[in-house]
Amino acid sequence: MNRDYGARPTPAYPGAADPAELTALGIGRLPGTLGIKITGALHGRIEAEMPVVPAVLAPNGYLHAASVVALADTAAGFGCRLSLPSGAAGFTTLEQKTSYVGTARTGTVRTVAVLVHGGRSTQVWDAEVFDDDGGRIALFRCTQLLLWPK
Repeated sequence: MNRDYGARPTPAYPGAADPAELTALGIGRLPGTLGIKITGALHGRIEAEMPVVPAVLAPNGYLHAASVVALADTAAGFGCRLSLPSGAAGFTTLEQKTSYVGTARTGTVRTVAVLVHGGRSTQVWDAEVFDDDGGRIALFRCTQLLLWPK
């Protein structure tokens, strides 16, 4: 996986989407509630961040595991949406797996989600989540089932 979460694709690049428009889609839904912001969007690659605030912490004061999944899954979901083959009606999640290797208590966590398989019936996305210092917090993988009109 690409670990350069600091790189920011520009909307002028072919295949790019406007990160602000994607972020706006989350308003009033879980991504907006958690403060998730899309910071880069290209076909096959999405970057996002989330502030580490009390609402995303577990009772022990560390980043809640579900918050990490929400960040990575949001990035992968937007990536899948942007990478759907022509004619596909949408997608739904088949499987997710997250391995936690760190945590955060303050700052901002960031993710980079990358398309690793883009077939006609499924997509597989890998994401890494990082803390402010670039330390890896989690490795995430999801498989999306592509939906076709009947």
